[in-house]
Amino acid sequence: MGAAAAAVAGLPVPASAAGRPPTVDLVDDKATRETRALFHYLRQTQGQGIMFGHEHSLSDGFTFTQMDGYASDVEAVTGDYPAVFGWDTLILNGFQKPGVYGGTTAENVAALSYALKESDARGGINVLSAHMYNFVTGGNFWDTNGRVVSQILPGGAKHADFNEFLDRIAAGVKGAKRADGTLIPVVFRPFHENTGGWFWWGAGHCTSAEFIEVFRYTVEYLRDVKCVRNLLYSYSPNSSFGGDPTNYMKTYPGDEFVDMLGYDAYDNSAGSAEWLAATVTDLAMVVNLAEERGKIPAFTEFGESGEEGRDLTWFTDLLAALKADPAASRVSHMLTWANFGGTNRAYVPFPGHAMEPDFVAYHEDPYSLFASDLDGVYDARTSAVPNAPFLHLATPTDRQRITATQTTVRVRLTAGTSRKVTYSIAGGAPVTLRLDAAGYHSGTWNIDPSWLDNRKVTVSVSAKVDGVTYTDSADVLLGEVVPLPAGWVDDFESYAGDDPSLSEAYSHINANTTAHSTDHKSGGNYGLAYSYDFSSAGYTGIGKNVGADWTAFTDFKTWMQGDGSTNGATFQIVAKGAYFEYNTGLGDTTAREVVAPFADFRPAPWDTGHAGELLDAAHLAEVSAFYLYLGYGGSQATGTVYFDDIRAE
Repeated sequence: MGAAAAAVAGLPVPASAAGRPPTVDLVDDKATRETRALFHYLRQTQGQGIMFGHEHSLSDGFTFTQMDGYASDVEAVTGDYPAVFGWDTLILNGFQKPGVYGGTTAENVAALSYALKESDARGGINVLSAHMYNFVTGGNFWDTNGRVVSQILPGGAKHADFNEFLDRIAAGVKGAKRADGTLIPVVFRPFHENTGGWFWWGAGHCTSAEFIEVFRYTVEYLRDVKCVRNLLYSYSPNSSFGGDPTNYMKTYPGDEFVDMLGYDAYDNSAGSAEWLAATVTDLAMVVNLAEERGKIPAFTEFGESGEEGRDLTWFTDLLAALKADPAASRVSHMLTWANFGGTNRAYVPFPGHAMEPDFVAYHEDPYSLFASDLDGVYDARTSAVPNAPFLHLATPTDRQRITATQTTVRVRLTAGTSRKVTYSIAGGAPVTLRLDAAGYHSGTWNIDPSWLDNRKVTVSVSAKVDGVTYTDSADVLLGEVVPLPAGWVDDFESYAGDDPSLSEAYSHINANTTAHSTDHKSGGNYGLAYSYDFSSAGYTGIGKNVGADWTAFTDFKTWMQGDGSTNGATFQIVAKGAYFEYNTGLGDTTAREVVAPFADFRPAPWDTGHAGELLDAAHLAEVSAFYLYLGYGGSQATGTVYFDDIRAE
């Protein structure tokens, strides 16, 4: 935004009413004055403009090599800094600047504090994301092996390692102080893009309940154990949802644990009208959900993917689409990814880049807000709504599978005390739990060995606080699952007929419902009933992690029964980073075995980076995921199709 426009569009915090400070309802009712003021500012200025954010804007770029706290590609193009500065916990491992690779823990904690202080000094708001290493294998965040979330929850083998990492986050955030000692507020965005399957905390690698509990644990540890008072907490699944909140809210930790509702979406369509419409639809949904709950809505991560410069008006086109929608225009900020320099993508144009004129125009638009446009961010005097008592069953989690004859029941009760916290199994007599050293009401559940037969059992917990009874429950599955043969994706027999467990095994894209079918199947007890709805999006999909070597097989096979529509199915195999597809119609209502030779699969049309590649032995040696997409054929928008015995042979 230019200087004249900035003078007109300054964003002061509205004065509080009649001498009484406004109240804010935060995850942390003991948050610092400045943190409360930031939350108030972000809510009060909704609809007055969208703040631009950039990841690692001060540490990495194409126009500089060393971080000095001032150099930035954004500043080089616009003469201004982002309104929002993104940083990542990879600094703590020395994997991103200003962290030092091979440096000591103390050095990298100090580096995170330094980064937060420098962007605060440039007038921006800090957001901290968390690309955490795999605590089970030692690999990076892309390494999805080891069912990591289950191992870092209380009672897990890597729980102490996770705590140690949270200790470093706490130290880095608490070390971010201004010269007068004031703690700098930070929006913390852990476990982002969890509705996809590419991170170890994503869909298919943990259940929704495990995700919810690890998010809650993270908040409770930082807030209640480490007493970090300068954090707001953000929840940020990834696109797309077709405007349907069902899957977006499926892993929502609860209003008690979230201050900001976010949404991540990248465009690999060169700014197509379809991508813009889908993004606006989803962001409008997020804004509505946030405003219903008194939260802050945000476009927490965005960017252009694919070949750079395909749409030379991409930034202004996106901003125009957001501005035109009454709801989507109310997101607080939109943050794009880092300019890591070299041969990497420039998510923000640098001087001489083909998209520089468009980014300058984006900056000049009065509705795009940069650091110079912010005013009074931390000035408001507010009071916090006291946290209400909250009880939740930490372990076991809903749809957890227990294979041993003994497990620990753990219940967390915050913002209140109770003389008696109990658990019961399948409606049986309540058993009293004891407060342990970790702050849980816990006890041992001894399981009858005869129950380990793949049955579902409900664990219920209860406590009374000031005369009010608080409860929670989880359905758990007991017993081992017979492993599938090599090459198999699913036979739909292992979920004990429990539809939520089936749904949890897959990531979901756009509106769909998965359920067991006892009438339409190839064999055994169950098949898959896959119901689609194209009223808000032209395609829908489900996906499952595979992580296997398929070089011993030549064909993809599945039992399928169509619904007589003109719609189509796409079998997608992700192998060695490439997306290979095979298409078939849904018009045949006769149950049949579909055989798709691997030789007939081709890279997805949008996967231009792998155009011309074949699903050969080299790729089949590294199959990472399988997706089943359904696409709209132009006549029937809703329906149900059936699948069973999805496999390679």
